[in-house]
Amino acid sequence: MSSRQSSRAALVATRVWLLVMMVLLAGCAGDMQPVTHAGVEEGVHNDDSFLSSQSRQRLAGTGGQSGFYMLDSGREAFLSRAALIEAAEHSIDAQYYIWNSDASGEYLAGRLLLAADRGIQVRLLLDDFNAEDIGKLFAVLGTHPNIQVRIFNPARSRDGWGRWVSFLMDFDRINRRMHNKTFVVDGAAGIVGGRNIGDEYFGFDEARYFRDRDVLSLGPVVDGMTDNFEAYWNSRWAYPVSVLYPDTSAGGDVTAALHQLRRQAGTQSGLPVSAPADSSQGRSELTELLSQLTVAHGELVFDPPFETMEEPVETPKRSAKALQRLAQAASEEILIESAYLILTEEQLQILDMGNRDGLEVSALTNSLATNDLVTNHAGYARWRTYMLEQGIRIYELKPDAEACRQWLDTDGFCETGEASLHSKSVVFDRSTLVVGSFNVNLRSIYLNGETVLIIRSEELAEQVARDIRTVMEPHNSWEVSLDNGGELQWRSGREAHTTEPAVGWWLRTQSRFLSWLPIEKYL
Repeated sequence: MSSRQSSRAALVATRVWLLVMMVLLAGCAGDMQPVTHAGVEEGVHNDDSFLSSQSRQRLAGTGGQSGFYMLDSGREAFLSRAALIEAAEHSIDAQYYIWNSDASGEYLAGRLLLAADRGIQVRLLLDDFNAEDIGKLFAVLGTHPNIQVRIFNPARSRDGWGRWVSFLMDFDRINRRMHNKTFVVDGAAGIVGGRNIGDEYFGFDEARYFRDRDVLSLGPVVDGMTDNFEAYWNSRWAYPVSVLYPDTSAGGDVTAALHQLRRQAGTQSGLPVSAPADSSQGRSELTELLSQLTVAHGELVFDPPFETMEEPVETPKRSAKALQRLAQAASEEILIESAYLILTEEQLQILDMGNRDGLEVSALTNSLATNDLVTNHAGYARWRTYMLEQGIRIYELKPDAEACRQWLDTDGFCETGEASLHSKSVVFDRSTLVVGSFNVNLRSIYLNGETVLIIRSEELAEQVARDIRTVMEPHNSWEVSLDNGGELQWRSGREAHTTEPAVGWWLRTQSRFLSWLPIEKYL
């Protein structure tokens, strides 16, 4: 059993117990009440900035179109965010599901602090589900006069087992997460996509890499990103960090912590790349990227936060409906790249994919060997045969995929590290592309807040389609199909398997057991 499988085995019993208890305790009341904000707060808007000038210059005469640059490389995704922080002149609004307290997470937090030192108004919005390790750091940042921090839909307990008890006892509320991810600077440029903030998303972690995709944008779609941010920022379930960490003050410990964060950001400690360190360098890097923009019509679609946590969750949300309309309009090809993939009978009947002559639907997702969550793979496995019977062609990423060497230029990682898909992209008829936070699964359809960017560009759609098709090739993935007897098989060239490949019996057993549980909506 590999180290990865051993660690999964050690955690799975706890995760299963917690998940089962969450379902059993669904509906138990919690005692967190929504907050009342002083009023609807809007960000700083000023057309007099470098980024505003770039937007006007590069989009002049395009008839309301936007500009897009695909951030396929984790390293480029990190450097783009770092450059935007340095280029900021008025405001930075950052919204994330996960912000890790590792080298990249602390570096970007430190650069935001330095930006605030020079007068930039910074607003940080973090979902609470993964905030245990970073919450206190965000509370410290929140003491700066130019930084505001809010935590979305928090548990009352901030750490330890008490936090898990809070999750269990307030399941209906806490199960609704802000999975949206946006990064907007000066209201003029923004990044949207699937990446969280952390070393494993940028290719800096020595053991794990999450393959993902973001889009750097200028133009009208950035207004949609701002609307998305402010909808959650002004939500009654976005708590000021000072409410959750009332013991944080501007005393000596906080001053020392801020000083340490500034020092780390100044020395770029722990980073494997050289990030732009001032406004001049940030503008220079962005000028080069923005010169490569593809101009096209775009639309930003986001799910607004729940007004109350008692609202039913039986209806697809706004982002899911937008994808549904695109899928129903497709006539030739739908290409799906989704880290987690669950489509049940209800969704596939609505889409009616199997009854449209000439329509090919292909999906790339994680195998059991590359999935970071056994529970999520089990939910997918529960419906995998049905999806195949409905005509969807499914490809699962190999743990030794040759594409790893195209994703990363880190020597030796692809021989010793673990790469998995975190991407969330769909291409319709090679003419329309969707990139965002939306996994093609039930949680994204019904429960999470999600953000999707719809780009109507044959050039970008073709670019992403080629990339997805490349990863579907035999040297990168297994094609999963049904044999003549209706049994699953995994094929890659001459290689064939009748059980989940590249994993041991224990991991297969865990996945099979979990696949019997009707919990796919919560995965």
